Amino acid sequence: MASRLKERYNSEIKAELQKELEIANVMNIPAVEKVVISVGTGFAMKDKKLLDSIVETVSTIAGQKAVAVTAKKSVAGFKVREGMATGVKVTLRGENMYHFLDKLINISLPRVKDFRGIPRNGFDGRGNYNFGLTEQLIFPEIKYDDIMQIHGMNITVVTTTENDKEALALLTKIGLPFVKARNNG
Repeated sequence: MASRLKERYNSEIKAELQKELEIANVMNIPAVEKVVISVGTGFAMKDKKLLDSIVETVSTIAGQKAVAVTAKKSVAGFKVREGMATGVKVTLRGENMYHFLDKLINISLPRVKDFRGIPRNGFDGRGNYNFGLTEQLIFPEIKYDDIMQIHGMNITVVTTTENDKEALALLTKIGLPFVKARNNG
């Protein structure tokens, strides 16, 4: 089943972006390429059960199996040994990506307490956007009784454009609720 967001992107948003950004070639219209969800698990490096719980939680949120990321080399100052699990990540593409973004925009972000929007300063200069969430409980699939520890996550939205202005226009049209820009005056 096709995602509502993907259908809306193909039927409405593409044409609006082409007109707004004055793009002549249809292939240059910005699109979302992938979404990466990652969790740093420094607090769970020694606890295998907690790490497995985080992998399961992220997999449930994403609708796709998450993997544990291991350290490539030892760092004595952080008590990290080569091969230790230091994080959990999952990369979403295609339908899973659109389903996740739709759920994030319409269900999860409105559940954040005192939510005013996501910050506009998360762009990296190459058209990609990063933002963090402080807890996994905003997702409806997560049951409070099943989690071992509350943790945040970083979400990276990778776009096909190379500039932040076009990426902001794309993500705004898709429906990401950015903080309203202030007027200084």
